[in-house]
Amino acid sequence: MKSPRFAQTMIALSIAQVFSMALPFAAFASEPVVASEKPEVLADAPASAASGAPAATETESAVEQVVIQAQRSSNALARAAQKEAANLINLMTAEDIKKLPDVSAGEALRRIPGISLETDTGEGRYINIRGIDSDLNSTTFAGMRLPASNNASPQVGGRAVAMDAIPNGLVGALTVTKSNLPEQDAEAIGGTIEITPKTAPTNGRSFVEGHVGTGYEPLRGTPITDLTISAGGRFGGGGPTDSTISAYKDRPFSVVATAAYYEDKRGINDVEPAFLDSGNFVSPSQALGGWDQRWYQYHRQRHGLGLDLGYQPDANNSYYVRGFNAGYTETVHRQRLTVTPDGNPTQNGNSFTDGLSANGFDKTLRDEKEKIGNDVFMVGGKNKFNGSVLDYRVGYTRGTFDKLYDYSSDFNFTPAASANPTINYNLGGAGGTPLFSVTNAAYLNPANYNLVSFRNSTETIRDNEKSAVVNFKFPTKWFGGEEESMKVGASVRDRNRSLDNPQYSLPSSFLGLPLTSAISGDNVSFYHGQYQNLPQINIGQLQGLYGADMVQSASNYKNTQLAYSRDKEDVSAVYGQYQWESGDLEMVGGVRAEHTSGTYDGIASVTDASGNIGFSPVEGGKTYTNWFPSLQGRLKQDDNTQVRAAFSSTIARPGFPQVNPSLQVDTGANTVSTGNPNLKPITSQNLDLSYEHYLPNAGIISFGLFDKELSNYIITNQTTTTYPNNGLFAGLVGAVHVQTFTNTDKSYARGAEFNYEQRFNNYLPGAWGGLGAGFNYTYVKSSFQIRPGETALLPSTSKNTANVTLFYERDGINVRLGGYYVSHDLWAVGGSKDTDVYNDGRFTMDLGSSYAINPNWSVYANVKNLTNTPLTFYEGYSNRVIQREYYGATVQAGVNFSF
Repeated sequence: MKSPRFAQTMIALSIAQVFSMALPFAAFASEPVVASEKPEVLADAPASAASGAPAATETESAVEQVVIQAQRSSNALARAAQKEAANLINLMTAEDIKKLPDVSAGEALRRIPGISLETDTGEGRYINIRGIDSDLNSTTFAGMRLPASNNASPQVGGRAVAMDAIPNGLVGALTVTKSNLPEQDAEAIGGTIEITPKTAPTNGRSFVEGHVGTGYEPLRGTPITDLTISAGGRFGGGGPTDSTISAYKDRPFSVVATAAYYEDKRGINDVEPAFLDSGNFVSPSQALGGWDQRWYQYHRQRHGLGLDLGYQPDANNSYYVRGFNAGYTETVHRQRLTVTPDGNPTQNGNSFTDGLSANGFDKTLRDEKEKIGNDVFMVGGKNKFNGSVLDYRVGYTRGTFDKLYDYSSDFNFTPAASANPTINYNLGGAGGTPLFSVTNAAYLNPANYNLVSFRNSTETIRDNEKSAVVNFKFPTKWFGGEEESMKVGASVRDRNRSLDNPQYSLPSSFLGLPLTSAISGDNVSFYHGQYQNLPQINIGQLQGLYGADMVQSASNYKNTQLAYSRDKEDVSAVYGQYQWESGDLEMVGGVRAEHTSGTYDGIASVTDASGNIGFSPVEGGKTYTNWFPSLQGRLKQDDNTQVRAAFSSTIARPGFPQVNPSLQVDTGANTVSTGNPNLKPITSQNLDLSYEHYLPNAGIISFGLFDKELSNYIITNQTTTTYPNNGLFAGLVGAVHVQTFTNTDKSYARGAEFNYEQRFNNYLPGAWGGLGAGFNYTYVKSSFQIRPGETALLPSTSKNTANVTLFYERDGINVRLGGYYVSHDLWAVGGSKDTDVYNDGRFTMDLGSSYAINPNWSVYANVKNLTNTPLTFYEGYSNRVIQREYYGATVQAGVNFSF
């Protein structure tokens, strides 16, 4: 049996061999980075008063420097951090984020290679990494895992963090980790997004910075308010009274406070058709079962608050307390006209003629208000002694969703029989949307509508996690490396999630109010004049009339009971991580073990043949342990060129809605729907190989390949089975349709990344030297078994994602044009390939510009969504559009300040 030393040496030699084989392909030539172009190194040790900043220690990495002073880190320092990292990362600082009109962390992250962005209501919300959907990735804030706040994650996992709730004003830096180290939580199949907050600089200077801005959204003619401020510095001790310090003890205490506020009132024009795939119109038909004409008015108030308190009496000991809150409050008013033909159309070429169903036309208003929040609180420290480092942290994070109210009113079209119209329609509208005409205009007369339904619901979700982490790193001399260290650690995470969703409605005795008593204004024409939606229903009027009369009917009670869930998930972990460096070769490897114990409680319903409903608590639980080995290395070809190879392993635990065993039995429909408490977690074995060449002035040209081999991928599954006709399943006869979640066979996501960015000041004369360009492109090929015998791209995988930027940076002028493209992706699995739902490909372009009046003041002007790109979903084929919404552009302007 070979010794561990022999095995590790052989692995190191094997990786070195891979590197050496790749070197002939890495022979790009460029000028080396000169000393003046290297980032300023911040310090962790006493310094001269002349510099005003402590001098750097030899062991401090660029990654640590970015964390120390994220808000003022240059792009050169960020690039150095990427270069020096032991694993594969991409990093963006606040300085780069503000160069384009991105208002949230999600919109900024899409500029990073390998990232695709899912949007909603005109803003970036969920982040996919290398074709892996957002439920299978993780997000941390200052190292603390963030639970989900918005319950509407794309793939029903309930784990994705809504990035539109985190304003960029709260962000010091964004780091995307693509190859996990043993010291990191393994729940990150695509990767981990780390949001680094703004913290105090190591020099003694106090600072204040931020911006004051406004803006305009022309679709509804609404204004924008955009404010951020950060301030802080070091204090205490007996140091100099001027702006310089010579040692940490001079001012051992530090504080940074951050506040951000962004308010807009975005309008959305939307149409959502539904196709008729029954009778003579076999799927995929072009006949319609109906469509929604939706006019939205949103009002979102996004905020971020942060406080960082530090105590660092010397270079070897530091302690901190941090607290952050981010989120938004939002109201939405959806004025909707729903058109429902009777489902028996006749076809003439590309056009259809149909009668009117019993519900014909419906005029509805949704009046909803919700609050989303993310809270983080932590206490920790770091101590260095005899070359060793001990760091530790305890903390609490919480994601909250509060739907304060959700009123929905429905006025139904009820004309005289002689006035029943005939509908003629085709799909010749913008982007394949419906165009229609009606044989008479009775549907545009509000007197022909009466109130048939008025409902309300509230919802409360609490997803919180308590955690503790301890790490110990110590130097070793085990294998003769120039630098060697071993790092060990342990962590515990205790997560609890609850959901309650009470529902209410207005008794039928109160219904019948004519629409003419609840509207004001003229008929609304929208969607480029394509649709008429009647006058708008008055906001708040029905609440005032009937709010006290709302009750919880039998159906309301059933839905309230079935929505109930209580989930608990505990994860404990230990790891060992060894790092070795000699000459131009650096290696880091080790193993992590995570033990998961979860319980998932809900309520099941049973509907007997007579329609009687009963309820019963149901419980599920799962306990398992996983091991995650990792081995990564990098080989330097020269000071600016290196090759990396990495093997890592990761996990994604089943989503709470997927694993909660709540059971719904409907004997009338002969169906059963349930979560699956026996779901296995998804695991992935990941391989990466990359080439990186660093150009002058923080430039880069890099190329990488990756392969993620997934086991137990979770899919929605519909099957048929039989149950005994008694007990819980009394009334179920013959073949019963069962919808649940199951694990599928092996799946994969493979692809390539290319990244290029360069400033041309070393190559172009005079003022032309301010020009620069960037381009990144990611290709992903993925596969899973979507249905027996059929494979498809993994949900949320876009084959092609690209960013292109052209910019000018010189003499205080900063102008940047950024384009983003993402190809279509699978959004939802249907019953067949004809009804699978896809998020259509899209290209957006944004403009950012600023001018520095002096070192302390600058002005900026931006335009977001220059292309007015619509969000489009289609069903099966691109000519079956089922949703198309657009927003118009957003104009921003304001003043930046920094002291």
